[in-house]
Amino acid sequence: MNPKTILITGAAGFIGSNLCERFLKENYRVHAMDNLITGNLANIEHLFGDPMFTFYHHDVSKFVHVPGKLDYILHFASPASPIDYLKMPIQTLKVGSLGTHNLLGLAKEKKARFMIASTSEVYGDPLEHPQKESYWGNVNPIGPRGVYDEAKRFQEAITMAYHRYHSLETRIVRIFNTYGPRMRREDGRVLPAFFSQAIRGEELTIFGDGSQTRSFCYVDDLVEGIYRLLLSDYSYPVNLGNPQEITVYEFAREILTLVGNPNARIGFRPLPQDDPKQRRPDISLATEILGWKPQFDRSKGLQLTYEYFKKIVPLD
Repeated sequence: MNPKTILITGAAGFIGSNLCERFLKENYRVHAMDNLITGNLANIEHLFGDPMFTFYHHDVSKFVHVPGKLDYILHFASPASPIDYLKMPIQTLKVGSLGTHNLLGLAKEKKARFMIASTSEVYGDPLEHPQKESYWGNVNPIGPRGVYDEAKRFQEAITMAYHRYHSLETRIVRIFNTYGPRMRREDGRVLPAFFSQAIRGEELTIFGDGSQTRSFCYVDDLVEGIYRLLLSDYSYPVNLGNPQEITVYEFAREILTLVGNPNARIGFRPLPQDDPKQRRPDISLATEILGWKPQFDRSKGLQLTYEYFKKIVPLD
C-alpha cells in the first residue's frame, strides 16, 4: 500500500483536470497545482474530498516545493489559446521557461520522471504535411504567436538538456487540437467559439476563407495516450492527436447541423498573422511504441461536448 505520487501543474484546466481524474482512478496520490489565471476550480472541486488529492494554489514561475516523495511530474501549466497568450505574453513565456526550469529542478531533486505538455504549435505554419516528430517546424519567433510557440520549443530544449546532462527521465507529448467537456466558453479557439455562437444563434466566425484544416482529438483519447506515454520508455517527442483532418468551413457546417439553430450562420473575417494553414498529426510513432490510436468518432465526441456547452452558454 505505497501508491505512486504525481504532481500535475495546470491541474484546474481542461486537460489537467481530466488527468487528475485519470490518475486518481489509477490509485495515484495526486498533487494538483494551478495559479488559476486560466484554470477553473469548478473543474476539480469534486475531487477535494478525496484523501488522495491535494490542491496547491501556486504559480510555477516562482519556486516550487512539494513535500514528500514524487514519482512523476506532469507540467501542463500554460495559457493555451490565442486569446490568452496574446493577452498574457510575458506570463506565457515565463511558465514555459522559468516554470519548466523550476519543475525540472524539482524532478531532479525528487528523482521523478518528468513530462511536458508540448504542442503542435512547435511546427508553426508547417511546410510538411502531415507533421512528423522529425519535422523542425516553421515558426515566426517574433510574431504575436511566437510567445506560445517559442515557449513550448524552449520547454522541449531544456527538458532534453536535463535528460542528457542530468540523466533525468523525461517524456514530451506534442498535443494537437483537443476538445471535450470543460473547455472554457471564452477560450477563443475554434470549437468553443463555434458552439457558443451557434447556440446563441450568432454568426460563426471563420478567419480566412475556411480552407485551413484542423484535426480534432477527443480529450479521453488524449488522456489515454498521455498515460501510456508517461509509463513508456520513450524520452523523445511523441505526437498525440486525431489524424482525421477537416477544413474549418466544413467543421462550421457540422456544428450548425448539430446545434440546429436557424438563426446561426457563417461569417468571414481576415486571417490572423501566422495562423497555421494545415494541421494534421502523423501518429505512426504513437501507434508503434504505445499501441495508441484515437477511439472516439468525431460525431460522438461533438455530441458529448455539445451537451456540456448547452449548460454553460447563456442565451441572453
